[in-house]
Amino acid sequence: MLTILGFAMIATFLVLIMTKKMSPIAALVLIPALFCVAVGQGAQLGDYVIEGVGNLAPTAAMLMFAIVYFGVMIDVGLFDPIVRGILKFCRADPMRIVVGTAVLAAIVSLDGDGSTTFMITVSAMYPLYKRLKMSLVVMTGVAATANGVMNTLPWGGPTARAATALKLDASEIFVPMIPALAMGLLAVFVLAYVLGLRERKRLGMLTLDEALAREPEQETVSTGAGSTRGGSTGTGGTATGGTGADADPADEADDDEFQGLDPNRSTLRPKLYWFNAGLTAALLTAMIMELMPIPVLFLLGAALALTVNFPHMPDQRARIAAHADNVLNVSGMVFAAAVFTGVLTGTGMVENMADWVVGAVPDAMGPHMAIVTGLLSLPLTYFMSNDGFYFGVLPVLAEAGAAHGVSPLEIARASLAGQALHMSSPLVPAVYVLVGMAKVEFGDHTRFTVKWAILTSLVVLAAGVLFGIM
Repeated sequence: MLTILGFAMIATFLVLIMTKKMSPIAALVLIPALFCVAVGQGAQLGDYVIEGVGNLAPTAAMLMFAIVYFGVMIDVGLFDPIVRGILKFCRADPMRIVVGTAVLAAIVSLDGDGSTTFMITVSAMYPLYKRLKMSLVVMTGVAATANGVMNTLPWGGPTARAATALKLDASEIFVPMIPALAMGLLAVFVLAYVLGLRERKRLGMLTLDEALAREPEQETVSTGAGSTRGGSTGTGGTATGGTGADADPADEADDDEFQGLDPNRSTLRPKLYWFNAGLTAALLTAMIMELMPIPVLFLLGAALALTVNFPHMPDQRARIAAHADNVLNVSGMVFAAAVFTGVLTGTGMVENMADWVVGAVPDAMGPHMAIVTGLLSLPLTYFMSNDGFYFGVLPVLAEAGAAHGVSPLEIARASLAGQALHMSSPLVPAVYVLVGMAKVEFGDHTRFTVKWAILTSLVVLAAGVLFGIM
């Protein structure tokens, strides 16, 4: 019964947010609460929620102060040279911009933290997508998938969890996987190229001067993959916008706030550029070296950035207020997700679902447990946390494989295949940073990204089999 209710709860949640019948925050709270009552454990709901909130509180704190920190860095102009450099290199070509998004997300993912990757990637690329009216779900989809592949780095989390759960050396798991992961990353770049060509066909191309000269009120609103702008051509012609009557007022408000390429905004601090660059480099270095817990690092970084760049209290309050919307949305989503994960774990649904999935594997598939593990990693790491999968399910799969002569190392490597999809899971706090900063509905991101992330994960799995890694 718990197995059926667990799958029903997840399916109900996904259907409601993808059809936009409920907001993600409301669905994350109300759906698990109803199912908790349905399984007869309503009296324990408070305990489950408190436990879930306690587990995710450090993540929420990290996200809150990280958003403030990177928001201040955007305000003072730290990323402006990156934005201008990418735009100049891309020549306002949508295809190059999408590929650039994938490359940037992959490079920044080397720090091992998805939230930081998305903050930096969106900070740098969002102004370009808005200026050229490109699809924002393309940006979030490509960034999430690239980060998912790179999330398999030993310090990224999944590899360390697999090594710990099976008592293996992380390097023995990861190093042989490099060729397969490289193929997965190549698949992301090919995907970015194809999606970029679609955007180029839809929007046309502008020269750098034309892109910078465009005024928000001259731009029409992109309403979907099939929408076009008046006067755009597929051969590089200048895109002439529509009239103000054609524009969406909400989009005009977004453009009013668009500051990524505005060289005259009052918050710029050019004299403090190298201080801010050094502070950011030091912060990321300290995070990689694990000198302090990440929430503490961002708390200290945000306080120092505000104090140095905006020494006057009214200016500090203004900067905090300017980013309060993002902070509230993201931290609220994380605490709402704590209800979902708390109920899923506390009621025993996750454990029963995992046991059912493992038990459903036919005995004839025993010699191929590595492939089975890779395939199961897609849905299981999407519908449960990495901790739940690697510490709860993976040991069972490894035992089943060992009974048929399959090495635990092969099982561990195969378990990493689903990470490209995992990074778009509603249970991953970082994805709410991505969609929140990009102003994309989570349901829209899910509909667009899941199919491409599944394809990328299958490429990693197939490459692993082809190279004899698993």
